[in-house]
Amino acid sequence: MDQRPPMLTGYKVIDITQFVAGPTCTRLLAEMGADVVKVELAPFGDRARAQGLKAQAAARGAAKGAAPHSTYFFQHNHSKRCIALDFKHPEGRALLRTMIAQADVVVENFAPGVMARAGLSYEDLKAINPRIVMCSISLAGQSGPLADKPGYDYMGQAYAGITGLVGDPDGSPAMITMAIGDVSTGVSAALSVVAALLHRERTGEGQHVEATLVDTYFHMHEASVPRIALRGGAYEPKRTGSQHPDGGPTGIFRCGDGRYITLMSLAHQWPQLVAAMGRPELLKDERFASASLRKANNDALKDILEDWLAGVGTREECLAALEKERVPAAPVLTLSEVVAQPHLKARGTVRRVHDPAIGSFDVPGMPMRFSAWSADDGPKAGRLGEHNEEVLKAFGLTGAEIARLYAEQVLVRDATLDEASREAG
Repeated sequence: MDQRPPMLTGYKVIDITQFVAGPTCTRLLAEMGADVVKVELAPFGDRARAQGLKAQAAARGAAKGAAPHSTYFFQHNHSKRCIALDFKHPEGRALLRTMIAQADVVVENFAPGVMARAGLSYEDLKAINPRIVMCSISLAGQSGPLADKPGYDYMGQAYAGITGLVGDPDGSPAMITMAIGDVSTGVSAALSVVAALLHRERTGEGQHVEATLVDTYFHMHEASVPRIALRGGAYEPKRTGSQHPDGGPTGIFRCGDGRYITLMSLAHQWPQLVAAMGRPELLKDERFASASLRKANNDALKDILEDWLAGVGTREECLAALEKERVPAAPVLTLSEVVAQPHLKARGTVRRVHDPAIGSFDVPGMPMRFSAWSADDGPKAGRLGEHNEEVLKAFGLTGAEIARLYAEQVLVRDATLDEASREAG
């Protein structure tokens, strides 16, 4: 590989975000080469520092028996430099303005209105840096009836009509218990930032871009929205449990060993599935003569398919029989099985990292691939305020000014850093 500097090398990003959506955006920008300065707010910093696994830290001799951050924080915030300041202090906000005046991008995920009340709205920032690209990430956006509502992934999931479609038909709605919306919103935000930077290169103009949980989740409806619009009250999608609402058959099916596969049979693949099952008579069965009829008789088709799978045997034997006829199918894997897959390890999808306080562990790798360069194989996550001096000197502050900001408690940092400095001294 011709390893050149990443595409965003030279761009400065001020990251005033926490938890997942905002940090995902800025982590992707950092991995693509941007110099991302994560600004955490005193006294606790990003609340994600306290989430995830930290128990190993005490056994590894971390100061005062606690790690400076968690696996959760590491995963979403590696590859950034970390500073920490008092956002409520006038000098803390003045310091932010000094940095933003010299930056290319600022990303924030406060509730709408917080930045404006702090004198840091887009119009405020544009006045000091006309080329700035500001990205705001929120539950539902900077305008509209829900704009003032704070919220998290699961709220966006519910407002966008996702939660209501997940679960068994006769049961209650089910929650997708992973941050699909947060991560996807972070990806949308990163794409928006890169597009805005491209626009700026062409025109010289900065701009304010948005990414929201509700918009991102709503964008995931691949078929039902036009159907509702065209059919009015005559159509309302329902929960269908382990089966796709359009039939196929498409869904999750039990094998002879009690494990599961997911299988997808589009209209043109129905003959392939029939061939895999060795049931040519099904092609003449009037219940399954068309895609719409197979949808209407999906329960019967599911029973036929699972009876066949039970006779074939193990999950692996079922997959082999289906793959022989090129029927799209995959095992329903546990996460432990996924992490152990040689394919994912070879591609860096499962990335092994090391943190001095936490130890060695796996995190998801970079989701994009580029021919000119590859992701850093040894990313680090900073402690709270670890890069205060390094970053602020680069933005023009003197050592005396930084010392005064510490004395006035405008700047803060993890106590373990002070202890390490004393030991080194």
